[in-house]
Amino acid sequence: MTNIRSPICTVIGHVDHGKTAILDNIRHTSIVAVEAGKITQAIGASIIPLETVKKISGKLLEKLKLKFTIPGLLFIDTPGHAAFTNLRKRGGNLADIAILVIDVNEGFKEQSMECIEILKTYKTPFIIAANKIDLIQGWQNKDKLLLETIKEQGQKIQEILDRKLYEIVGKLSELGFNSERFDRVEDYTKQIAIVPTSAKTGDGIPELLMVITGLAQKYLEKGLKYNVKGEAKGTILEVKEQKGIGKIIDVIIYDGNLKVDDTIVVGTLDEPITTKVRALFEPLALAEMRDKRSKFKSVKAVYAATGVRISAPDLDKAVAGMPVLVTKEVEKTKKEIKKTIQEVLIETDKTGIIVKADSLGSLEAVVNLLKEKKIPIRKASIGDIQKKDLGEALTIYEEDPTKAVVLGFNVKDISGICYDNVKLIIHDVIYKLIEDLEKWQIELKKQMEAKALEALVMPAKIQIMKGYVFRQNNPAVVGVDVLEGVIKPGIPLMKADGKVLTEIKSIQSEQESISKAEKGKQVAISLPKVTVGRQIIEGDTLYSAISEKDFRKLKDLKRNLKKEDIALLKEIAEIKRKEEPMWGV
Repeated sequence: MTNIRSPICTVIGHVDHGKTAILDNIRHTSIVAVEAGKITQAIGASIIPLETVKKISGKLLEKLKLKFTIPGLLFIDTPGHAAFTNLRKRGGNLADIAILVIDVNEGFKEQSMECIEILKTYKTPFIIAANKIDLIQGWQNKDKLLLETIKEQGQKIQEILDRKLYEIVGKLSELGFNSERFDRVEDYTKQIAIVPTSAKTGDGIPELLMVITGLAQKYLEKGLKYNVKGEAKGTILEVKEQKGIGKIIDVIIYDGNLKVDDTIVVGTLDEPITTKVRALFEPLALAEMRDKRSKFKSVKAVYAATGVRISAPDLDKAVAGMPVLVTKEVEKTKKEIKKTIQEVLIETDKTGIIVKADSLGSLEAVVNLLKEKKIPIRKASIGDIQKKDLGEALTIYEEDPTKAVVLGFNVKDISGICYDNVKLIIHDVIYKLIEDLEKWQIELKKQMEAKALEALVMPAKIQIMKGYVFRQNNPAVVGVDVLEGVIKPGIPLMKADGKVLTEIKSIQSEQESISKAEKGKQVAISLPKVTVGRQIIEGDTLYSAISEKDFRKLKDLKRNLKKEDIALLKEIAEIKRKEEPMWGV
């Protein structure tokens, strides 16, 4: 027997942009709209029945002219964006749809960008709640539907709101999304709806619920079918220690049903756990989930989609983001779960970076974003950063220093060591973590290329100054004008016909030895193996005699050279090719 479950909706966004406040407003409105108890609290979730949504959104839903079959909405209300990454099932995110909350006055921030990246990766449909419109100076709450409230604001306030909304539209466009204010959307399959809201006054909340419910009914119904009598499938949201009970897991059930005494298989980093459900708990109606004093009631069974607290033996190795499956075929299910986990955990012998994250879901999000950017991964695993992680990164250094790095998302460094040749980057925003990695890699490559250039003969051009011959030979000492590039002791010199004559033994300026001289400087240089008046004469132009091997390396590193250096390199190549046409090609 199949049924339609409630769509799972996550509310995500940057810290302090109003995620929790919007959920609190929805919950409060639900309680006000109908008699107490019609909104059900589940672990980390709030279940709002369709009847409650209809009462809040009034005639807005009727205008959609849809036949509603979904039983309501299941809002995930665990605080923090990490909960969103923990919500995973094989092949994607557990969320059917998402609300991305953006402070209309602040626009996109770090975690907003991270949420967009993850939504993109999982192809999760979403809408924008452009929150805190009440903070627009002069905004007045009219206690009416949103569009009427907007029309009754002063012209200047309407213009400010429009400008702020189009800043969001512009940013979304940069990120590859077409978007528009919800009432101006022409095609919901091609445009992201933006709903102006105020969690404080309630403006826009009925419209937000209307858009989410309408989208879920129109476009998600097929994916919401589940077998009422089927075995439950779920994902661990959190693992906790409960006084008097021991380890418990808070789980979102997205398919089937779960009963007391069911055999469940739970994913871990090692062998999956097989255990029996000892007890199931739901919070009392309208209890605040984040309040540790919340009281729970024992239940015998739960059905998708919901959240539930599970008490069972041997849960010590359970990890957030791991799958939980009811089964009668334990060994087969264990194999399935191991395969699912191995798709995320990476262990190879190839060169690449080391990645650590706090849960399977967040690790998957980091890995997916790194793969999108074509950043190779040698090892990806869950848990705090340990000595062995840094040791493994150190072995990569010899092969490629830019990959001798450990990335940590939402974890701590408990290694107690520090290697000069290993970079450690830890962040609680995935987007920033990868941005910091890319910045560091670019900077390190520049340093490595600058070091590589130091070992090469660089393009240089000098002229022997007339009247400045200080010694004719053994070695010859002459004054020169550096016309282009940089000269250093040790660089070989050739004439304009390509014949290599000598090398610079030393450089002096105002009777002091110096290590280099740049374009525009006039210095004295000593030249062995030549005599002034024979091999060289005053007024001669000499070039650095670059070997073919160095020339090819310089071509590879030319992004580090100045335009005039590149031009001089071409001039030197032309001289060499008079004798060897294929020189340096």
